[in-house]
Amino acid sequence: MAALRKMLGDMNGNAATSLMRLIETQSRETLTHWAAAYAKEQYLPLIKEESEIFHQMEQTISAVEGFLNKEMTLKELKPVLSSARSAAKELADSRAADPVTLATARAVSTACAAAQTPTNALGFLLYGAAACAYHSAGLTETAATYDRLAEEELQRALQSLQASAVLDEPHPVSIRWNC
Repeated sequence: MAALRKMLGDMNGNAATSLMRLIETQSRETLTHWAAAYAKEQYLPLIKEESEIFHQMEQTISAVEGFLNKEMTLKELKPVLSSARSAAKELADSRAADPVTLATARAVSTACAAAQTPTNALGFLLYGAAACAYHSAGLTETAATYDRLAEEELQRALQSLQASAVLDEPHPVSIRWNC
């Protein structure tokens, strides 16, 4: 049995490097829209049974959607993002949290925070890869199994971002990767 990690994914792997190159070509708005939609579709369903954290993450995604629809400002969104981050931290601090629930909460809160920090458009996927791997394979698999599942998840995310990407985006984000 491998020790469970809070993030999964090879930053030097094909999927991660392709994601980084593609993220660099997109605007903050495009990345935020994609990250929130991907988290809502792929990760949020993993915690449907955990009603309290599910509703908090669902509300955070709704707030980001409101921000993207110009119904609220970034200044108004920031406390919602902070609250989601705090909820994920409280789960981690409890030490009794299910690893799938914890990784999912981290993934969703980080995806939503792409509105503020564009590099989160990659970071949330590493938490999401852990959530998906632990959800599909259980908590007693080998590191090699988790790594394979994480790479598959990053490939799915890459395909999703490629489908959502704006060709010749006029205002791409400026990112300096620290990984």
